[in-house]
Amino acid sequence: MESSHLLMTSSDIVENGSVAKVTARDDDAGAAFVLESKGDWYHAGFHLTTAIVGPSILALPFAFRGMGWGLGFFSLTVMGAVTFYSYYLMSLVLEHCEKSGHRHIRFRELAADILGSGWMFYFVIFIQTAINTGISIGCILLAGDCLQIMYKEIQPNGTWKLYEFIAIVTVVMIFLSQMPTFHSLRHINLASLFLSLGYTFLVTGACIYAGTLKDAPPRDYSLEDSSASKIFSAFTSISIIAAIFGNGILPEIQATLAPPATGKMVKGLVMCYSVIFITFYAAAISGYWVFGNKASSNILNSLMPDEGPALAPTWVLGLAVIFVLLQLFAIALIYSQVAYEIMEKKSADVKQGLFSKRNLIPRIILRSLYVIFCGFIAAMLPFFGDISAVVGAIGFIPLDFVLPMLLYNLTYKPPRSSYTYWVNNTIMIVFTCVGLLGSFSSIRKLIHDASKFKPFSDDVVD
Repeated sequence: MESSHLLMTSSDIVENGSVAKVTARDDDAGAAFVLESKGDWYHAGFHLTTAIVGPSILALPFAFRGMGWGLGFFSLTVMGAVTFYSYYLMSLVLEHCEKSGHRHIRFRELAADILGSGWMFYFVIFIQTAINTGISIGCILLAGDCLQIMYKEIQPNGTWKLYEFIAIVTVVMIFLSQMPTFHSLRHINLASLFLSLGYTFLVTGACIYAGTLKDAPPRDYSLEDSSASKIFSAFTSISIIAAIFGNGILPEIQATLAPPATGKMVKGLVMCYSVIFITFYAAAISGYWVFGNKASSNILNSLMPDEGPALAPTWVLGLAVIFVLLQLFAIALIYSQVAYEIMEKKSADVKQGLFSKRNLIPRIILRSLYVIFCGFIAAMLPFFGDISAVVGAIGFIPLDFVLPMLLYNLTYKPPRSSYTYWVNNTIMIVFTCVGLLGSFSSIRKLIHDASKFKPFSDDVVD
């Protein structure tokens, strides 16, 4: 089947298995190139796992330190259950639209069509852009931090700065960003899945080892002194967990599936959440158990302190850092796809072919400029923990915890007396409030940490 028959807008009418009129996407290079629909359910599983299970899980002990054991476990479990439910509902909405002849392959178009509002199109594209850019910046920053960690182990008195390692990462990302389609990342994302399991086991083992040392770090699980500070820290931590569980690109991932997509996304979700269950709890429990309220936003920094010896075998930590570094490239790639799709929808000519000179040159230039921008911001503003919190509160909570429930209620129209209707509305209300409070608290912390700000600082600020 031709790609033009797979990319249907809400104005398409399907009769007797064929499209009744020419679609508006025949000239849509962003859809035809970047979001080509060729994948199977396990490819979607690879993409989902890379989008959710990343080195950001090494910030879970840092999130726990703002809540403590009880609230930390509760928040992690609730976020996991709600996001799985949310993504499941989103996949059902997309399948319903596909069966009715409207195959939506972009989050913004899905939301605008179902809600019948043009402003929703721009709201979603703004939030997605913020998420994609924020995560790309965070990945480049964390990758540079990983390189710096390895460098300091090899050259303790070395003079290279963090921004120089970020520049190296940026150059590598420029080359990797030229992979033309989302589907072309499937093998990279399979490797990413194994990398996430690898460094989780290594870091968990390292934390257990560090916790059993005779001179293990003193454990203090106490929270901040004032009630106001406790509340703000808790909501900042919740925002971080929301960012770790979020992806905000599920429709675009489902778009990579060869039609019909019915049932395929659910299998991909089950694969993804099987990995989530193993990695999230292992990283959170082991890291917070050892370091308590001294946990860094990257637990590897706690295991490899600036002063004194490493708290675990160097080869274990070094291998974990290498695994993290490699996966960061995959995550940055997957979250850049929406930005690339937006750029190529405007810049590419679908009639000229994917690798034609007409399309290749603009692709290289625009994608390179996007990566350079992200690298520059990462070097100038090294606030990894704060960036995660802000992105979670402002970006992931509305897209992953609110909109899917609203879209499901409007699409399937469950009775007001039904359990589904009230569960969906409760989730929307609760997480709208959480998002507002999380936005305030995370921005407050970012402003507070601004006192530590130095342009192109040599340290990642927690």
